[in-house]
Amino acid sequence: MDLVAAARAGLAEAGDPVRAGEMQRYMKSDMPFRGVAKPARAALTKSLFAEFDLPDRESWLAAVTALWRAAEYREERYVALDLLGHKRYTHWRDIDLLPLHEELVVTGAWWDHVDELANRHVGPLLAAHRAELTPVLLDWAVDPDRWKRRVSVICQLGAKDETDTDLLAAAIEANQDDPDFFLRKGIGWALRQYARVEPGWVLHFVDAHPGLSPLSRREALKHLS
Repeated sequence: MDLVAAARAGLAEAGDPVRAGEMQRYMKSDMPFRGVAKPARAALTKSLFAEFDLPDRESWLAAVTALWRAAEYREERYVALDLLGHKRYTHWRDIDLLPLHEELVVTGAWWDHVDELANRHVGPLLAAHRAELTPVLLDWAVDPDRWKRRVSVICQLGAKDETDTDLLAAAIEANQDDPDFFLRKGIGWALRQYARVEPGWVLHFVDAHPGLSPLSRREALKHLS
């Protein structure tokens, strides 16, 4: 049995049909759940990833994409993201994975998938390859896909004092008039996080952008007097 098959079997065994329905309703997911809570999934993946040490980059990416693309239950996609972000394979994560990240953002198309991709994958790539990725993320900021736009807004949540404020401002300005809840919430989240580092910049930005939605404004100023 390979990693993909073992993951599916492990999720099936750990599943709880009652919890599955609750999880699907909470997540508003078209794809059903097995009903595996996060701690149980973490225990499963820890065991699986220790047992199956993938020998090369091709095997790693093949397992990630098989789990994701052929998923019948949402937890299979969670395991795909767990595998994509596992510390053992950090040295294989490079800028050439951006098309895969884009695929996962567009096909994942919900906050649980998209936020992890933005913060654990696209953000670190941006930090390592600013010259190459900044133009891409500026394009994502005006893309028809709302989830790519959300990534452009929130991908610097962990950047702290290395935040590219020009990129942050451009991504927000491109989306501040959009009525979508996830974009408005994401704008507020990005500003609130940067306010931990540069509260004055955030206060000035909010004052200079009266078109920000009440939700974005409230979230941005949440911890500022």
